[in-house]
Amino acid sequence: MSYLKFDKNLMINLEQSLPKEMLRTNKSGAYHCTTIVGCNTRKQHGLLVIPIPEMDDKAHVLLSSLDETVIQHGAPFNLGLHQYGEGVFSPNGHKYIRQFDCETVPTMTYRVGGVVLTKEKVFISHENRILIKYTLEEAHSATTLRFKPFLAFRNANDLCMENSALNGGTTPVANGIATCLYEGYPNLYMQFNKPVEWVADGHWYKGIEYYKDRDRGLPYKEDLWVPGYFELPIKKGETVIFSASTFEADPATFMKTYEDELATRTCRTSFYNCLKNSAKQFYLKNKSGMYLMAGYPWYNVRARDELMALPGCTLAIDHQEDYELIMGTFLKAIRKFIDEGEKDKTIGEIDLPDIPLWTIWAIQQFRRSVDSNACREKYGDDVRFLVEAIRSGRVPNLYLNHNGLLSSNGQDKPVTWLSASIDGRPIIPRTGYIVEFNALWYNALRFLISLYEHDGSQRDYVEGLQELAEKVKQSFVDTFLNDYGYLYDYVNGSYTDLEVRPNMAIAIGLEYSPLDRRQRKKVLDLCTRELLTPKGLRSLSPKSYAYNPTYVGGPLQREYAVHQGPARPWLFGFYADAYFKVFGLSGLSFIERMLIGYEDEMTEGCIGSLSELYDGNPPYTGRGAVSTAKNVGEILRTIKNVKEFNKLQTTETEQSK
Repeated sequence: MSYLKFDKNLMINLEQSLPKEMLRTNKSGAYHCTTIVGCNTRKQHGLLVIPIPEMDDKAHVLLSSLDETVIQHGAPFNLGLHQYGEGVFSPNGHKYIRQFDCETVPTMTYRVGGVVLTKEKVFISHENRILIKYTLEEAHSATTLRFKPFLAFRNANDLCMENSALNGGTTPVANGIATCLYEGYPNLYMQFNKPVEWVADGHWYKGIEYYKDRDRGLPYKEDLWVPGYFELPIKKGETVIFSASTFEADPATFMKTYEDELATRTCRTSFYNCLKNSAKQFYLKNKSGMYLMAGYPWYNVRARDELMALPGCTLAIDHQEDYELIMGTFLKAIRKFIDEGEKDKTIGEIDLPDIPLWTIWAIQQFRRSVDSNACREKYGDDVRFLVEAIRSGRVPNLYLNHNGLLSSNGQDKPVTWLSASIDGRPIIPRTGYIVEFNALWYNALRFLISLYEHDGSQRDYVEGLQELAEKVKQSFVDTFLNDYGYLYDYVNGSYTDLEVRPNMAIAIGLEYSPLDRRQRKKVLDLCTRELLTPKGLRSLSPKSYAYNPTYVGGPLQREYAVHQGPARPWLFGFYADAYFKVFGLSGLSFIERMLIGYEDEMTEGCIGSLSELYDGNPPYTGRGAVSTAKNVGEILRTIKNVKEFNKLQTTETEQSK
C-alpha cells in the first residue's frame, strides 16, 4: 500500500483536496508546484517555474498549467480545473479523478466512461524541464487527446493581465512548438515524443483566481494566454510523453530520460523517506557552487536557514559529500565577507551577526558523523578563523564585551530569526545581549577547545579559550537566568525581556550549554508546559498578552502575528536534544511520540514535507511557505538521534542479560 495515496472520495471533494499541495524541484532552483488535483491556488503555482538570473533573482512562471481533454466519438471531456470565482470552478475535471498516488512520482488516474488514463510527472534534475507521461490503460473506441497550455511568463510573485505587449506567435519545432510571450524571457519549448497536430487558436482566459492569495489579503486574479492546442490520437496501452523546457530536446530521447530520472527517485514509503525526498529538493547547484534553498515557493538561499537545515538535509540522510560541498561553498563566501566585506550573490543575509555562530554549530554536527580528528583536519582552521573574527571585532554588529558576552544592535533592524518588521523596523527589537547568540558563543568556544585540547603545540591558545569560556559561562548565568528558573530572551542594559520564547531551548539543547543539568531541567520544564505543541515550539507563550497563535489575514496582520505564537518544527530539534541531555534514554519514548505529530503532516499541506510554521493552537494548521528546509532538516536530525539512542538502548539491554 502506498504511503501517499488519495482515493476518489477525497480527490473529488475540493474542500479536502484543494488544501493539499505537491512540490517537485530540479535541484537548480526551478520547480513545479500545484494542488494534488492540479488546480493552481497560489500565484506561485505552476507546471514550469524557473529562475532567470539574467532578469533577477526571482522565480518566473512560464507554463502555468496544461489542460488535457479526452475525446471520444467527437465528445470532449476536459480534465482541467481552474477557479473563476467563489465556489466557481471550470471545467471541473476533478470529477474524473479516481486516484492520486505519490509514492515515486505524482501519478493521477482518470476514468472517463470506458477510458482509463494515467498521468505521471517528473522534473528533470538540473534542467529547466518537466516531462509528463500519459498512458491509455483502457479504451473501447478510438481516442484522441487534446492539450491546451496556459502560459504566464511572469514573476512568480506577480500576476498577469491581458495586455498588448504580448507576442502570441509560435515557431514549429520537432513534434511541437516554441514560444516566448515577452522580451527578456527564454523560449518555452513544448514537444511530444510522437508527431502531434498544433492548432493555433490564441485566447486570453480571464479572471482565474487563486484563493490562497485572496485569503492572505493579496491580489489574486489574473489572465492567462492560451496560444492554441495540441491534438494526437492514442491507442490502448500506448504511452505519450510531453516535454516542457527552455531548450529544444530530441523527442526520441524522452522515454529514456524519463526512465533514467525515475531510477533516481526515493520512494515515499515511510515518514523518513518522505522527509529524505523533501530534503533533497532543497539542493541548489549552479556554476558558483552548491547551496540549500530556504524553502518553496518563495524563498531563495538564506544564510541562517541554510546552516540550520544543513546537518539534517545532508548528514542525517547519509549525504556527507553533499554536506561538504555545501559547507565548502558557504565557508568560501563567509571568509570573503569577513575579510573583504563582499556579500555573496547567491547567499542572502550572510552579513547578519549570528551567522558565524550558526556556521560553527553546523560544523559541530559534522563531528558527530565522523570524529574530532577528522573534523579538526577538515574544518578546524575555519572554526578558529570564525572565533577569532568574533574576538577581534571583524564581524559587523557583533561586539565582545568585558564580561565575555556578545552584544548586537537590533533596535533599528532585525538581527535574529525573529525578523518580523514594519517599514524595516523590527516588531520585536531584540537587542543588547541576545540569549541564543551567547549560548552559541559559549558552545563555539567549548567546541574549538575540544578540537585542539590534545594538541600540545596549542596549549597556550587553548588555555586562553578556556579562561574566556569560563567567563562567558558565569556571565551567561548571571545575565539570563532569572528567579523563575527560565532565561530572559534578551537583556539590554537594565532592561530584561520577560517574554517566554523558545530561544532558551536552543541554549539548553546545544552540545555545550552554559547551564548545568538542574538549570537545564527547569528551563526544559517551562518549555514543555508553555511552548511545546505537536508541531514544534511556539514562538511565544500563550500566557503573554501579545500571544497571537494564528498566522492569517492581510500582510500587516500576518507580520504582527508571525513571531507571537505560531509554532516552528525546527525548534523541536533543539528541544529534543535538551530532553535527551536531561533524561537520557528514559526520554526516548516521549520524543518518539512527539514525532508522530510531524508524521501526520505528510498527508497535509505540501504532502511529504513540512510547512514554514503552524498555528500555536489546535488544530495546528500549517501556514506560510509550503516546504521549508530548516523544518525538514531538524526533524530528520531528530529522527537520526532517535535511531542512535534506540541502538544504544538495544546494546545496553543485551549487555545486561
